[in-house]
Amino acid sequence: MVSKRTQELTSFIVMDVLEKANEMERQGAHIVHLEVGEPDFDAPVCVKEAACQALANGHTHYTHSLGSYELRDAIADYYRNTYGVQVQPHQIIVTSGSSPAILLVFSALLDPGDEVIISDPHYACYPNFIKFVQGVPVSVPVFEEDGFQFRPEAIAKKITPRTKAIFINSPSNPTGNLLEADRMQQIAIMAAGPQAPMIVSDEIYHGLVYKGKEHSILEFTDRAFVLNGFSKLFAMTGLRLGYVIAPPSLIRPMQKLQQNFFISANSMVQRAAIAALKCAGEDVARMKSIYDERRQFLIRRLRQIGLGITVEPTGAFYVFANAKRYSMNSYKLAFDILEKARVGVSPGIDFGRNGEGYLRFSYANSMENITEGMNRLEKYFRDYSEGH
Repeated sequence: MVSKRTQELTSFIVMDVLEKANEMERQGAHIVHLEVGEPDFDAPVCVKEAACQALANGHTHYTHSLGSYELRDAIADYYRNTYGVQVQPHQIIVTSGSSPAILLVFSALLDPGDEVIISDPHYACYPNFIKFVQGVPVSVPVFEEDGFQFRPEAIAKKITPRTKAIFINSPSNPTGNLLEADRMQQIAIMAAGPQAPMIVSDEIYHGLVYKGKEHSILEFTDRAFVLNGFSKLFAMTGLRLGYVIAPPSLIRPMQKLQQNFFISANSMVQRAAIAALKCAGEDVARMKSIYDERRQFLIRRLRQIGLGITVEPTGAFYVFANAKRYSMNSYKLAFDILEKARVGVSPGIDFGRNGEGYLRFSYANSMENITEGMNRLEKYFRDYSEGH
């Protein structure tokens, strides 16, 4: 028998699209992948060399359950140098990707029935993390004309005695938009006081910002958890390494969870992560410049095709485009595009009810492939309009 809470989990539709696309590729189709949020770059050379050297030096054993002290110290330095905030190594838990970090946070924070406020649209997996530990996700709609940013007054209306956390994500998946500093400040004020909800800030796309400046929640409050990792900025998705920065009083509860369920993160990859933080700056700058070129091209072509983008996204590697003029069934539309145009895109409904009618496009692919994908989509939507 399958457990009730497992049965109630929704699939990650982006992965359903990807796996269908992979099946079509095995049958000989050529698919342009604009659905999956994974850098197309290899990890920086200094990262790969550090990983190989770590293996040669025998870094094949467990580390401290919080992660190696050297890596935690490097992460603390990175946050001090980047955001001007004081983080101590004992406030950091290194995890096997940022997803286990999310699970640790909500497992430690929530009792059955406790509530977490999330935006709608939001990263597709957020509600499932919350529900799996018997919490209740509470959605606050965010809107295209507002750059899909949280409105603090809308959050305030949803806070109840059961609200344990407010979950923010900037730059955002799926929208690619940044949360403005003054709004972060207002949200942080809601965390003031021992009975107030904590802030959980997903900062996994920090560093991938092309206009404006991203801010860590730790600039505004210390009653917060920060989720981050090495997958996106350093193109290390397959190496699976993330971390959580937490208030000191919450570290021991999460450490016990880590010890029981994960023991420790990969030892060799932790050595590679130190290299990423200390030596990969030029590689990151190069990747970021290329992403920005793709971003500008993709926004221009999507608008030419007839998809709506009111506020241009300036972070991550996504464009969340309004396709309501064509269909209000984004799931059906995404799979029809895959079948007929051989282009993988993500349906907006995967990211929440308020994402219906939108499509998410990832520009973590080569300019050649993005150009081909846009040409195919232009023909698809032209034929679609004629057929309807």
